[in-house]
Amino acid sequence: MLSTACSTVLGKPTLVPSCDAASEHCPVASASEERPPLSGPRLNLASSPGIVVPSCLGHQRVYVELPKGVLNTITQARAPSTRRLYSSKWSVFSGWCTARGVSPTDCGVTEVFSFLQELLEMGRTPSTLKVYVAAIAAFSRTTLGQSIGRNDLVIRFLRGAKRLNPPRPPSVPVWDLSTVLEAMKGGPFEPLQTIDLKHLSFKTVFLLALASVKRIGDLHALSVSAACMEFGPNDSKVILKPKHGYVPKSLNTPFRAQVISLSALPVPDEERDAGLLCPVRALRAYVSRSSVFRQTEQLFVSFSGRSKGLAASKQSLSRWIVDAIALAYASKGMQCPLGVRAHSTRGMAASWAWSSGIALQDICTAAGWASPSTFIRFYDLEVPALQARLLSV
Repeated sequence: MLSTACSTVLGKPTLVPSCDAASEHCPVASASEERPPLSGPRLNLASSPGIVVPSCLGHQRVYVELPKGVLNTITQARAPSTRRLYSSKWSVFSGWCTARGVSPTDCGVTEVFSFLQELLEMGRTPSTLKVYVAAIAAFSRTTLGQSIGRNDLVIRFLRGAKRLNPPRPPSVPVWDLSTVLEAMKGGPFEPLQTIDLKHLSFKTVFLLALASVKRIGDLHALSVSAACMEFGPNDSKVILKPKHGYVPKSLNTPFRAQVISLSALPVPDEERDAGLLCPVRALRAYVSRSSVFRQTEQLFVSFSGRSKGLAASKQSLSRWIVDAIALAYASKGMQCPLGVRAHSTRGMAASWAWSSGIALQDICTAAGWASPSTFIRFYDLEVPALQARLLSV
């Protein structure tokens, strides 16, 4: 499939050969093609026919064969998860084109519009359409130096789709936080000193995500180095900083807002068990037990297999949070709700913190939101008021 998109020859010069299997059969177009904008300057609606040039390596013709190693390096411009996602979307588009006798690499904007319109009428969201456009732009050729993702009509189509189907964030939580927290006070999440390392990893990343209201990328950037992690006397608190050079998703987030400062909950005893949910306690146990096999300074590491001790990916952290929720429900003999996502912890924690009297501006600062409108529009959930120190920002 990709070899067709990458090995087309126009005239005599030899262009870049087909992408090798070592490159995971992935598009390597310019990074600027990844996400077509939904807004921008006014563009000319008139489109003109022109010469089609390949875009396997962006908008430039390459008249020499590149070594396999060079191609592989260029391929790494995109994350493996992005390459897999684009390949999946491109496969759907290719099948659609083949069924209609159209070449996916040579089709025009009209075919792309027909494909996107069918997806829109099937109920696909504008954000999903945007991913499809990015994948098509990465694999297909350019026309007059302009890719599908930069076509003015395609941009306007995506704007129209967004207006017709504006995002509708849920106002009711998909899963129940109190159920999950209650489950984490017992097996298989306790006692921390003897539970399986997998369950300790699940509990730690879940509690830290809740208490910090941070994105997965922010948690992924945490480190156990002395410069990035410091426990207070008798583990009364912990201060966590992202590793040097980390760039947050929101570029206007000041460094101070990226620092996580958590106070410990009361030590658990026979009468009080809130301390069983203390993220500082879980973090101390996790750091101590993982130090035996740790091979990196990144805070969260893989706990099994050949990658044991190596840095855990952001996808792994997301999966751990979802698995922690599912396991908590299972331990209570309950069916885990469908559609649970790791990102939901941000809205859940922020909503509970707000209902508990925490200042909205403090919540936004900790979460890295530029203004309260972001929380109100996308993360505000109907949750019962709960005085939970765990969710204090």
